[in-house]
Amino acid sequence: MTIHNSIPIRTALCLSTFVLLFSCRTFRPGLSGPVSEAASPEELKAQWTPFAEELTPGLSFFAGRVKNPRLELWALRVDLDEPGLRIVVNGGPPEYQPGHVPSTTVSGFVKQYGCLAGINANPFSPVSGREGEDRRVEGVAVSEGRVAVLPNPAFDALVFLENPGSAAGRQAAIVSQADLEGEALEKIQDAVGGFYIVLRQGVLPERLVQQKGKQPRHPRSAAGLSSDGKILYLLAVDGRRLGSVGATEAELGIILRQLGAAWGLNFDGGGSTALVLKDTRGRIKAVNTPIHRHIPGWERGVAVCLGIALAPSREERPD
Repeated sequence: MTIHNSIPIRTALCLSTFVLLFSCRTFRPGLSGPVSEAASPEELKAQWTPFAEELTPGLSFFAGRVKNPRLELWALRVDLDEPGLRIVVNGGPPEYQPGHVPSTTVSGFVKQYGCLAGINANPFSPVSGREGEDRRVEGVAVSEGRVAVLPNPAFDALVFLENPGSAAGRQAAIVSQADLEGEALEKIQDAVGGFYIVLRQGVLPERLVQQKGKQPRHPRSAAGLSSDGKILYLLAVDGRRLGSVGATEAELGIILRQLGAAWGLNFDGGGSTALVLKDTRGRIKAVNTPIHRHIPGWERGVAVCLGIALAPSREERPD
């Protein structure tokens, strides 16, 4: 369910110039390196730049631009074998109503949980730009072994499992939530839900192949995984502005594949899309341009987020 609030005409007129100014503007907090240019999603080549390298060797960043269709995108590559990193999922306090969480912006989530990066994940309702409101979550959410939201068998999910053979003791998988029952659910350390798989073993699902050219374009948030489940990709593609028209699900899968992923999951998108990083000076901001209620730069109050933080032994200590 989506709630639409009207914007006063005078306010809308005043915002028009603001929209134009922001339509081609991007923000890359404390990052340097090339922006990869490509004629099409199929020709995109990732050029990864170390991110937060003074804190961890496990993160790298990518910024890309596609000419046809016009797309701007940002991605974070996470080495899940790096023991200095941990996964963060906000499941709401234990006493909170089951299946619900308090709303938060992704920036607010990153700040609250001390993350280096965060992205929105599960679909939810109702929709607004406010934080601290009740959100009914669609799909599974598991935080440090606690099941905050039960699986929705209609959707897919990104799950993090214990792997004693890994240096960090974990690996990840993208699966159908219909398979997350009983013992399978109990084995999950952390999990977030999304909509549907957009890349399966390096191949677009048949439903996307059949619908090619007929899919809607939206801002998109997504997660990708390497074939061995040890490399995580977090991706945001902008839309609804002049510089970036939004991606289809098929293009999302292709972009994830070009980044190096074998599996891909489409998260909640549209006005919810935000990939937020914390830079070396402690600034927290989205690298893309979130657009809530047609206003560039206004983050939506979303529900469940996925974050990357330093493990307790590596976290920065307060003065």
